[in-house]
Amino acid sequence: MSGTTTSTRPGTSTSTRTSASTTATADSAAVEALLTEIREGRPDRLPKLLAALGPAERRSCVPALRELRRANRGEWTKPANQRMCALLVAGAGCHPGPAGAAAWIGSRDFTGRSWARHPALAEVVEAQPEEWQVEVVGRLAAKRGSGFSWDLFPLIERVVRRTGCAVPASDEFVAEWLRSGAGRENSPRGSATTLLERLRVDTFTPVLLPRVFELEDVAWTLDAGLGTRPGDNWPAAIAGLAEEGLFGRAELIDLCLGRLVRGGRAADQRAFLGVLTTLAPTPQEYAARVRDLMALLDGLPAVAGHAQQVLAGLDGAGLVEPELVTEASAVVLFRAEKKLVRAQLAWLEQAARSAPERSGPVALAAAEAFGHPDSALQERALNLVARRLKTAGEAVLPELRLAAGTLNPVHHARAGALFGAVLGGSGEEDTAWDELLPPVPEPAPLGEPLATPAEVAEELAVLLAAGRPGVAVLERVLDGLVRHAHRDRPALAEALEPVLRAHPWQNVGRWQDCGPADAHYLAAVVAGQVDPYRLGHVFRNKGRHPLRGEHNTVYGTVLAARISEAAERVAADPLPLLLATPTDATGAIAATALVGRIAAYEAAGAAVAPADLNAALLRVAPTADPQVLAAADRLTSPAGRWLAAWLRGGGLPAQSSERVLFAPAPASLRPLRYWDRWWEALKRLAVAQPGSAGPAGPAGERLGPEFRALLEGTEPSVARVRKQDEWLWEPTEHWAAMLPHHREELAARWLDRFADSADRERRGVARMLVVLAEAGGPAGLALHLALAYCLGARFPEDRTAAVDALLVLAARGDLDAALLGRELGELLALGTVKPNRLAQALGTAADTGACATAWSVLAPVLPTLLGGEALRGTADVLAVATDAARRSRARGPVEEVTATAARPGAARLVKEARALRDVLAGD
Repeated sequence: MSGTTTSTRPGTSTSTRTSASTTATADSAAVEALLTEIREGRPDRLPKLLAALGPAERRSCVPALRELRRANRGEWTKPANQRMCALLVAGAGCHPGPAGAAAWIGSRDFTGRSWARHPALAEVVEAQPEEWQVEVVGRLAAKRGSGFSWDLFPLIERVVRRTGCAVPASDEFVAEWLRSGAGRENSPRGSATTLLERLRVDTFTPVLLPRVFELEDVAWTLDAGLGTRPGDNWPAAIAGLAEEGLFGRAELIDLCLGRLVRGGRAADQRAFLGVLTTLAPTPQEYAARVRDLMALLDGLPAVAGHAQQVLAGLDGAGLVEPELVTEASAVVLFRAEKKLVRAQLAWLEQAARSAPERSGPVALAAAEAFGHPDSALQERALNLVARRLKTAGEAVLPELRLAAGTLNPVHHARAGALFGAVLGGSGEEDTAWDELLPPVPEPAPLGEPLATPAEVAEELAVLLAAGRPGVAVLERVLDGLVRHAHRDRPALAEALEPVLRAHPWQNVGRWQDCGPADAHYLAAVVAGQVDPYRLGHVFRNKGRHPLRGEHNTVYGTVLAARISEAAERVAADPLPLLLATPTDATGAIAATALVGRIAAYEAAGAAVAPADLNAALLRVAPTADPQVLAAADRLTSPAGRWLAAWLRGGGLPAQSSERVLFAPAPASLRPLRYWDRWWEALKRLAVAQPGSAGPAGPAGERLGPEFRALLEGTEPSVARVRKQDEWLWEPTEHWAAMLPHHREELAARWLDRFADSADRERRGVARMLVVLAEAGGPAGLALHLALAYCLGARFPEDRTAAVDALLVLAARGDLDAALLGRELGELLALGTVKPNRLAQALGTAADTGACATAWSVLAPVLPTLLGGEALRGTADVLAVATDAARRSRARGPVEEVTATAARPGAARLVKEARALRDVLAGD
């Protein structure tokens, strides 16, 4: 036709082009259908849609899938969860290479909600070539699991069992096989089979069972029963395999002993000990492994006790060398556990009784206990030596005399008579004793402000990577962000870019308390990633805020107020610096520094931020320096006048503390469970304080509501105690840094947590006692009561922290020993503090050289402890008191000690009271 030209490529017809166009349209429609189902969150429909797509079409979906994953990341609504499940399934089918598919399936974005257990994922994976499946599950098995249950395990297990490929032996795969009861859910007969029956036929057993003995944190699984039938728990099932000859008994015993020798968490050690005892090795089997048993004597008390019992039995049966008892004693008699030491001395006694010719080595071995810190065990060892001395002969006397020098002086006279020697300088006490206390701690200065944007970025990266960043790190980052945003915000934003790329701000609903990591929010505002004035972001307005959630504590709310205020000022009217930045790591601000900062604000004509000023006033150190006060008086701004009045008035006044007994009445008569109104069985000493709003400024200025909440009145109540089970409520150094000169107020408000360490046997909070001991302000009833609770804490590390705080207070001259002793007496009477725990704590203090301090605390405890019915462990307290009194040369009778010493009999309590009475009398 004229005017019309039809152009075709060589070899291509019009009909071919039409067909290709139609195919492309169909493919596009199929891809769009797949994406639609993903957006609608329908994973069940995806396997069929994926099967209809070719490799090219699947690859073309990957960018859209990544964008959808990014858009749904951090969302926890039900539709978003369904979309994420669909994305997981679709991504597994659209990635052509096994490496990409494994990276997609194992991505962090898909963990935590059991999406990997969806049947559609298994269907999509199984539609791929077998080689592809094997490589994918191999890569997934090497990934680190998360949470109690590893969601990838069923998929990996299914592919491995179906293809017969090599069984993965990664820690995660073995641990999940263990937790799942050897694949109980995938067993042909399901839960109707016992664990032993499944292990018999499971092809994984030969590969994975030996690896179980190499895992960490498996105690709960090993101890848990899967059912009530025989062979339905791991120890019994393992023993059953050995009994039936399906797994080498010798290998299992060696694996158990090897794991116990290697050590590890206490719970794991007890669990593997349970496996060993269920295997019940014969004396001959144990005798062949005597060196392993000897190595266990230095392990966990339960493990050492088992090894000791087995070795004593082997020795009695004549299956080991006689010298073994001496070798074992050299290890055990230095241990702190009294039960083990007593058992070792009993083993020595039995060895000498059954073979009198061993009396010499036995006596010398028992003398190892002369240096044990417990005086009663020293006496027990001395008694044993005395009974065997005649049979042992005079050849052992020189070594016994030497060993006797380590005995407690109360035993010197008897030991001297037995061994023919004068011990302890003819009975004279050490007159050269000096009280040893730690040096008074000096707070570490915060240092100069961060000088460049690069330094700010580097410090922010440290903060975001740290698990528990210190006060100095947080405060330097906040100040650096504010200072450099004021100087050159674009340069600071450029320096922060790599850090924020590695740690993107996730603007999602809050469930945790505002903490140091939330400096991240201020950095995101500086970089322009967040608008602090958008709806819901203005902190002073009511409603949701990125830094304020329903679980915020009053301390978290104060920090949130500071960070959000700084963010708002960065966006609208940048601050030249922060007033509230401490000058040392306790959170304190030197008065001269704060005066200088407000003077700098006045010179620059800058407006002070209210929350920043409030925080600074609570942190400023009291001063009577006339030059500093005069400089403050010259300030002209409202903030300057308030600071001058604050300093002249001495700052925030200290609150008085009143001791109160908290003993709530039961709300009903039905029996209590541990988690149901546990406080109804509680009797606890607490502290009430009236509260304070802080002094008003010259123009009537008051602290903001967030800061007044720090100082509200406190007294025991059921509502307050119930909050203890909110696991987010945990005192930190950052909380203490908000009131660095008011440790008594902090101790009163944290007292329930300190009490938990004794009467609810919780771990960890006592470390904050050291922080309070090093802080400023009066040390009154609340702080001493908190110290009393932690000296009787359940866990040794908490008692050690309490001793550290005790010594710091003593070194600073802030310890009121009479007050602490009285509070300890009250807690002992309530049963909150156990005497043996108190003895261990104050014995540790005396062993550091603070004998006079230990005695000054124990002296007011003794009347209460001995005035009523004797508590278990009272003799331990008396032994520590005797040693501390002797070494500190304490004198003067204690009526209750004298009365106890006058009782008839030879009970340990009476003997310890007599020893203390004699020391106090100077005998």
